[in-house]
Amino acid sequence: MGQMMDFTRPDGGTTRGYLADAGAGTPGVILIQEWWGLNDHIKDLADRLAAAGLTTLAPDLYRGRLTTDADEANHLMTGLDFGDATHQDLHGAVDFLAQRGQPVGVTGFCMGGALTVAAAVHLKGVSAAVCFYGIPPAEFADPAQIRIPFQGHFATKDGWCTPAAVAQLESAMKAAGQTPDLHHYEADHAFVNKTRPEVYNEACATLAWNRTVTFLQQYLHK
Repeated sequence: MGQMMDFTRPDGGTTRGYLADAGAGTPGVILIQEWWGLNDHIKDLADRLAAAGLTTLAPDLYRGRLTTDADEANHLMTGLDFGDATHQDLHGAVDFLAQRGQPVGVTGFCMGGALTVAAAVHLKGVSAAVCFYGIPPAEFADPAQIRIPFQGHFATKDGWCTPAAVAQLESAMKAAGQTPDLHHYEADHAFVNKTRPEVYNEACATLAWNRTVTFLQQYLHK
């Protein structure tokens, strides 16, 4: 089980986060929350990554706020300063884990998936990225600029991160000479979230998770 802690942002401020420590000498992973906030589901995923040998830090981008209401979640997400979250909170989290002397990767779900792309574009300390069903506006973070190993997991029945948007991400990256490792699942948006039975797909979630762990272990071990 992990625990809440504070880490320092580049601007000198502090951010809370949930740290699941896999032990000395293990690579680091930044786990970025869904639009619901840093809830027990995200903490459970952090613990699972740590159990796989990946020390994981999940920053609390909403500063303690949580919701289970979609309208409120949308309000929280649209109120989040994505630039500040990327260049301050996520940058600080990368710096914190990098102090351990091992490579650092990033992964995230929904809103966190979009911020995973942003981190892969903007943060030089990130060595690999795994995105789950989230893509930011290209004017904020253009996937064509990603130059690190990148894996993506997307749902074919996703009305938010649509198959058309995924196709655009893929074509942009390939046109830039990149070879993203993209996977498509016959499932709904948020199919990994087992706390939401209306969209959870156990088979797809298990397959995506195993691919994620294998990918991160491959690219983050020195």
